[in-house]
Amino acid sequence: MDLIQKYNVPGPRYTSYPTVPYWDVNTFSAKKWINSFKKSFLESNQQEGISLYIHLPFCESLCTFCGCHKRITKRHEVEEPYIETLLKEWKMYCDILGSTPRIKEIHLGGGTPTFFSSENLKKLIHGIFKYAKRAEGYEFSFEGHPNNTTREHLQTLYDLGFRRVSYGVQDYSLQVQKAINRIQPFENVKRATEEAREIGYTSVSHDLVFGLPFQTLGDVIETINKTIQLMPDRIAFYSYAHVPWMKGNGQRGFSEENLPGGEEKRILYEIGKKLFSELGYVEIGMDHFALKTDALYHSMNNGNLHRNFMGYTASKTKLMIGLGASSISDSWYAFAQNVKSIEEYTHLVENNVLPVYRGHCLNEEDLIIRKHILNLMCQLRTSWDKNEDYFEQLPDVLESLEELKQDGFLILKEKELIVTDEGKPFIRNICMAFDVLLQRNKPDRELFSMTV
Repeated sequence: MDLIQKYNVPGPRYTSYPTVPYWDVNTFSAKKWINSFKKSFLESNQQEGISLYIHLPFCESLCTFCGCHKRITKRHEVEEPYIETLLKEWKMYCDILGSTPRIKEIHLGGGTPTFFSSENLKKLIHGIFKYAKRAEGYEFSFEGHPNNTTREHLQTLYDLGFRRVSYGVQDYSLQVQKAINRIQPFENVKRATEEAREIGYTSVSHDLVFGLPFQTLGDVIETINKTIQLMPDRIAFYSYAHVPWMKGNGQRGFSEENLPGGEEKRILYEIGKKLFSELGYVEIGMDHFALKTDALYHSMNNGNLHRNFMGYTASKTKLMIGLGASSISDSWYAFAQNVKSIEEYTHLVENNVLPVYRGHCLNEEDLIIRKHILNLMCQLRTSWDKNEDYFEQLPDVLESLEELKQDGFLILKEKELIVTDEGKPFIRNICMAFDVLLQRNKPDRELFSMTV
């Protein structure tokens, strides 16, 4: 428990490196972003294709644990204008690229993608492929809310090529659900899961969260016991990220005193991990578990597991374009984020302006560090060439790694680092040792959630 207290510090989840607070926005420009994604497209479109992340921000009610960018409304007339704007943004990208994109991945995130009618989702995907074609081995996925994901949603998206759906479950305790304003009976999750399988989806994922307000060990065990009745192909078992200082986030429906502490959260995680393992789930990277029949497990074994702003994916594309308000794009050489306001996003696109408002162009050092952090997050190990003396020039990195080694979290060889089983729960801390930007400029305000 002393190690939990020692390492339970604010830290990034490393969906990117550099992390968003450390982007050099002053040297970034839309022109640089355009040059970056054109370069990436030319290098990778024919071989691997590109990925699309499409942000659908509307929700009918506010979940008070959520830190995503969303718009709360029950007015469904917002659907069609937003989709029209998404398709105009996509056409702008296609016009700049100058040749037909081959799409390897599509992920519909939110918000609540199933806020949109099945007919409007069909209109969106058909509009995307008006200017693109499918890459070989494509994988399309979406996030579904079990309360409003209908059989029609599932059938429509299946017919469009979607084969993976993830359902946000969080916790089945009624007290916890009331605290986070997400009342969601087990029967709804069961129906949505079984209907997806009946239709033919090959991968159904459930998202569970530990460390929620009022959550007890009994609650987590009960939630896992109910979850395994349905045996989802993947399980994301996230530590609740408490970031109430973020603008526009709803994490104010409970008090800090209602949250489990670091040691309690570690116990919740370890019990969950044990139960999953006993049922045949394999731990994948950070926070994820998969059955051996799932593509995520195979990608880990084959060394193809990738991590980006969509989370873990079974294949890698160099270029990921984010469409929609607040979406983030990644060309490997640069990141770019769209404006967050739906009104501003719409205004810019209507005026044929890419709605990017900030980003970061990676320098040589960024690319080196990014490679190692990605290796650690996906493969739990990394190595460097025998002629590469980069880390010898960074004594702070070596000093931090030595301390993590002494605490039993990693095996450090001359040119290789391997994360131990004891170190897996602390993978964010291990990555932080490589994060030279974080080490050089410790934040003087709250930026990240706690690592435990």
